[in-house]
Amino acid sequence: MKEVFILYLWENKLLLPELLTTDKQSITILHPGTSNHDAGPDFLNARLKIGDTLWAGNVEIHVNASDWYKHRHDADKAYDNVVLHVVYEADKQIYDSTQKAIPTLEIKNAFDTSILLRYRSFIDSRRWIACEAMLDKVQRFTWLSWLDRLIAERLEIKTELIFDLLKVSANDWEDCFYQLLVKNFGFKVNQQAFEQLARMLPLKILLKHRDQLFQLEALLYGVAGLLEADFKDDYPKSLQKEFRFLAKKYELKPMTASQWRFMRMRPVNFPTIRIAQLAALIHKHGNLFSKIRFAENSVQITKLLKVEASTYWTNHFQFDKESAGKTKKLGDDAIQLILINTVVQSIFAYGKFHEDVTLQEKALLLLEELEPENNSLIRKFESAGLIPANALHTQSLIYMHQNYCKPKRCLECRVGHVLMKSF
Repeated sequence: MKEVFILYLWENKLLLPELLTTDKQSITILHPGTSNHDAGPDFLNARLKIGDTLWAGNVEIHVNASDWYKHRHDADKAYDNVVLHVVYEADKQIYDSTQKAIPTLEIKNAFDTSILLRYRSFIDSRRWIACEAMLDKVQRFTWLSWLDRLIAERLEIKTELIFDLLKVSANDWEDCFYQLLVKNFGFKVNQQAFEQLARMLPLKILLKHRDQLFQLEALLYGVAGLLEADFKDDYPKSLQKEFRFLAKKYELKPMTASQWRFMRMRPVNFPTIRIAQLAALIHKHGNLFSKIRFAENSVQITKLLKVEASTYWTNHFQFDKESAGKTKKLGDDAIQLILINTVVQSIFAYGKFHEDVTLQEKALLLLEELEPENNSLIRKFESAGLIPANALHTQSLIYMHQNYCKPKRCLECRVGHVLMKSF
């Protein structure tokens, strides 16, 4: 028996109607209370009738009554307002910090055991998601409302991370956006290295050289540690010379070149190419976030992000290694990832910070305008019959899989809840 299952039974009023405390007093649940995710009892402000007395207070849930003492609730005054202790097995009488006995409800034989069997079928499932074979039983309205809830939950979490970044940036939204943008130019494989690059090379230095693309590249490649070799091509030699001058001027230190990953990557995703595209983006726009905030839709923002690497990279993917000629534009897939992971999150956080609901809604509308993502996980959902309409849906599904399906939080999932009742 798991505590989360007892929480589920209590919150959803799935206990049998005739309930008794361990001292044989009748219990009527008028309201189970509000689930508490912070410190303190599990449910707050419950309303119960125990015997002939109406109670308003908190409810604590445990598998065994003796867990009350394991968790030291008997010494915590925050639990003195608990009016009912709900347990699977009442193996001990419990008391609060004033030594007052707390009524206990043992539920071992007070619920439909078929519900437990359904729950265990989810928990014991070896499928990639427990409900894979039953997704078609969930109405589309349920899916849409749940996906909307998930994207809001995801953006709230991301907003807290951006607020942390904003503090480091001294409440400078342009710098905060720069930090997030550069980090996401790593596209997972080189994300950590790009994040360090943004920390070591402040935006204010780059903006001083915005009009000179060559100097921007020298700064970015130099701090990235990619100009430390003995080059044969004139271009990297010139960048190297320029960086040495700028490094002294701004007291810049280079990263270690080994931090960058090139293996098992498509050449268009090499960090050398991404850095060139990043330089072009800063050269083109300078303070980009202000322009993005005032863009009306994803089409306008996409136009802002369309840049290409400088001429040298037409015939190169790395320094000193010539390749077939091809312009290195920031591709549609890369732009979509930047829109999802940088632009949408930043606009939503900015709206949250300034209590601007319109901007928060704009962030959600941007996701709805974008095409659904195409990756192995989304294809699995599609094979199971769930076809996402846009990037808002795919982002919600990715978040759901990571935070609900993989850790088997089926009882906290709206879809899981519906399926639990539909067996």
